[in-house]
Amino acid sequence: MSGETNDAVAVPQFPNVLGQPKPLWMLFMTEFWERFCFYGMRWMLTLYVVAQFFGGDASGEATANSTYGAYLALVYATSILGGFAADRILGYQRAVMLGAVVIAIGLFMLMLPSETMFKVALSVIVVGNGLFKPNISSMVGGLYRIDDNRRDRGFTIFYMGINAGAFFAPLITGYLAAKYGYIDTNPAALKAEGFRAGFVTAGFGMLISLLWFWFGRRQLQGVGAPPKGKEGPQGLIMVLAGVLAMVPIMYFMLSHAPWLTWVLGTMFVACCVMLITEGLKDGKVQRDRVFALLILFVFNVLFWMFFEQAGSSFNFLAEKIVNRDMFGGEFQVGWFQSVNPAAIVIFAPIITLAWTFLDRLGKEPSIPRKFALGLIGNAFGFLVLIYALKNLVEPSSNMIPFWTLALCYVFQTLGELCLSPIGLSMVTKLAPLKMVGATMGAWFLSISIGNNLAGQLAATMSSGESGMTVDSALSGFNFSFLMLISAGVLLFLIAPLVNKLMHGVK
Repeated sequence: MSGETNDAVAVPQFPNVLGQPKPLWMLFMTEFWERFCFYGMRWMLTLYVVAQFFGGDASGEATANSTYGAYLALVYATSILGGFAADRILGYQRAVMLGAVVIAIGLFMLMLPSETMFKVALSVIVVGNGLFKPNISSMVGGLYRIDDNRRDRGFTIFYMGINAGAFFAPLITGYLAAKYGYIDTNPAALKAEGFRAGFVTAGFGMLISLLWFWFGRRQLQGVGAPPKGKEGPQGLIMVLAGVLAMVPIMYFMLSHAPWLTWVLGTMFVACCVMLITEGLKDGKVQRDRVFALLILFVFNVLFWMFFEQAGSSFNFLAEKIVNRDMFGGEFQVGWFQSVNPAAIVIFAPIITLAWTFLDRLGKEPSIPRKFALGLIGNAFGFLVLIYALKNLVEPSSNMIPFWTLALCYVFQTLGELCLSPIGLSMVTKLAPLKMVGATMGAWFLSISIGNNLAGQLAATMSSGESGMTVDSALSGFNFSFLMLISAGVLLFLIAPLVNKLMHGVK
């Protein structure tokens, strides 16, 4: 162990590979396969519910969208509990391994053709993800001293692992779902069989992630080890008991989306009260910064409420209303999910260079205005679809061109790049010193609330017996555009006030 410290914890002297600590590449591939599993199965969920449990009847689209929104919301909400368990009981390494095992079990349970077992499986995946998601990122941070200038580049490389997994997964599982049953002319039962092939593929991806970490974790040299005095099996047994207790709670929430809305809202309000109370203790500057945070949290909810139509309403749009015939074949529904990570890889460096260039000119947008640009970019994505549904519907097929949905994803990605990475940095800068963890929890809760509302919005677009139609999609997307553009313009106008509350934080 070296004498250097990272928050009073000694950081090992790691060998370098391509200019970065060697364990980073092991964590990169562990995360690649976990994200492969997550994004490989995510796009299938709504379509599978309709095919398996409603016999392909479009009347099931509303239920599918609501379930999807609740699932995604819980994935983010349980990250708070998983982070707490790792910090206080398990350590990051054991939390990641346990989470990987639990997720894999849940993915293979999705093979069971029962609606009850389907929700149990999703509940198991949610709990496992809560243990995995926050803690592997924490280990990346543990590879560097606070003053190590490679830290930001290391997280950028790690972020590329996330997007690489997210890019390849829908391409592969989408192909397998088509090959083993998901063809539009086939009965719903064959479609469901194809989706189950995709679920199994995602499950094996999770097992690869587990094995990669299991054999590579010795490289970490104690980073992510259990807290002092918690090295024994008692902590693992305690967390396993917690996992078993949480599964039925997650099942209840998945089955009662309105209850979930109230629970998440209550948790968020409680976090806000705690932050305001702490801010008041620390004086006027910290109090104002907390108020700035809370304002931006509200806009964050709105962003994700509409951004996360990707796995719900956009899926049914792609399946029923987008012309996917290309080059003598068919562009699979799931392949649209690869547009976002591909656009991130392409545009993230460009946007970073743009911020740098504007900073040199003294014209880089403030944090609130970057948020506003994120909302407006998201809005433009819906504007493309509105234009297509009004002007480009083919009379013979009642479908819109393929490129319109792809371009919508690109605009949404540009919005994401203006908001999401900025938000994570903002939280660490504006949070009360004693409550950085709780503030990050409130940030993830705001995303969770947005995801839950996304499912409910998508359900309204598919609420009739015929599910999503051109008219219902147009109505829902009009609402989405108006909400986003209004919120973006409003935040742009009040940005000077929010900046004043931030007291110099940039």
